[in-house]
Amino acid sequence: MLPARPLLVAAAVFLLLLPVHVAIVAAQGFRGFSYLLNCGAASPTTDSRGLRWDPDGDYVSAGTPGVVSLSGLINPTLATLRTFPLRYGAKFCYELPVDRNRRYLIRPTFFYGALFASSSAPPPPVFDLIVDGTFWTAVNTTDDALAGAASSYEGVFPASGRNMSFCLGVNPDYTDARPFISALQVIQLDDSVYNATDFPTSAMGLIARTKFGSTGGIERYPNDSFDRYWQPFPDDKHAVSSTQNVTSADFWNLPPPDVFNTAFIAEQDAPLVLQWPPVPLQNDSYYVALYFADTLPDNSRTFDVYINDYLFFKDLNVTSAGLSVFATQWILSGLTTIILKSASPSALPPLINAGEVFGLFPVGRLTYARDGCFCSTCPGEYKEKPSKYT
Repeated sequence: MLPARPLLVAAAVFLLLLPVHVAIVAAQGFRGFSYLLNCGAASPTTDSRGLRWDPDGDYVSAGTPGVVSLSGLINPTLATLRTFPLRYGAKFCYELPVDRNRRYLIRPTFFYGALFASSSAPPPPVFDLIVDGTFWTAVNTTDDALAGAASSYEGVFPASGRNMSFCLGVNPDYTDARPFISALQVIQLDDSVYNATDFPTSAMGLIARTKFGSTGGIERYPNDSFDRYWQPFPDDKHAVSSTQNVTSADFWNLPPPDVFNTAFIAEQDAPLVLQWPPVPLQNDSYYVALYFADTLPDNSRTFDVYINDYLFFKDLNVTSAGLSVFATQWILSGLTTIILKSASPSALPPLINAGEVFGLFPVGRLTYARDGCFCSTCPGEYKEKPSKYT
């Protein structure tokens, strides 16, 4: 039996020239108030891309700086961390000046692998993330820690005031271990990026951001102006590459041009069937954006786009200039299948270059009695638990 037909669908095509914004923080390449914090560090450090990461001490008054005793770390921000006391019901917060009514990409990183290397070490802690009083997600680094890898979470949040609080919450329902953080990025986005989302009432949590057909590393800054991570998704059967010169400024979400240099292309006279994202999703509304550009110069092809057997966009005409289609509230549940079907048997086979999926959640789902204030060290009893735990 087919699932119930998705509701509240809003899909649109955008292909228009937008003004290019000049970054205010020219040295970093980011605009407005943006932060790259190396948590627990005593002095600034510069990564392999030339980005400067500053110590976090000016933005948080709690926690204990620490050093990760592991040689050979390529990423210098993983060499230090800040741990916080195991105080049940407490929040430990960073307070960051921001531009009001802008939206911000927030990416905290947690590296517990070195601490977990010892057989006597406790399991990694599990704790909550809260942004401006809104419960975001629970952090669980166990699988990555076993693999010796770092864990990153990414969300997009509106700034309602002149300061934004990012907090780690100690939840008594989780493990008996102290919360910690290795790095924190808070990057202001251009006004056009994800602008179809109702940010006064909603925030976004990243599920997947993928560069189809790529076998290389993660696409990020400086190719992506906001240091978004575009994960490679190889497939020897359908992957192709091209050298099309797609202009990022032509897209509201400003994807990096290089994501259009690889693609999945269907075989002739066959649809392209893609299971993506590669993880099952809970039944909810999601933001879905798909990106396309013909790999042949001065060419176009037309096809239909389906998600889980429901028509997402009909007669999509893709040219070498590129375009994107998105839905702001598309219902997904379980594993997701994207199907691209040619408009006619004689048409060129369909293709896809990249995609993004975000979960949506309401701003203001409070978790603590004192949410919304800066309380690096203030213990606060739960006013009500997040709805996911009831």
